[in-house]
Amino acid sequence: MKLGSLVGGSATVIGLEATVAEAAEALIADGVGSLAVVEGRRLVGIITERDVVRAVAEEADPEEESVADWMTDAPDTFTPDVEVREAAAWLLEMGYRHMPVMQEGELLGIVSIRDILWAIISGEE
Repeated sequence: MKLGSLVGGSATVIGLEATVAEAAEALIADGVGSLAVVEGRRLVGIITERDVVRAVAEEADPEEESVADWMTDAPDTFTPDVEVREAAAWLLEMGYRHMPVMQEGELLGIVSIRDILWAIISGEE
């Protein structure tokens, strides 16, 4: 199974100027663990639940701090033709839980470790 079959052709995105509080609200509203941070249509980062927790733990003001201060800049990405097991090995090696899937500069979605596990357990990989 290829990663392209795990993404629905869209990802939850947030602007670079958004606050950490707005990111937290979007994570909850969409039931996701990460958001693609975009400037215009260009992927510039990824912010995850862990980043939000880190910001709060470090006593940042979530209403004032921007996602730009807490996101991972220029995240690694996968292409949709990567095999699920290859992606699983990469996520494990790098310690990532979420990875944007891109094709020709277009964000197709974000694959989570849960998506990968589902594909492997269901035997569809």
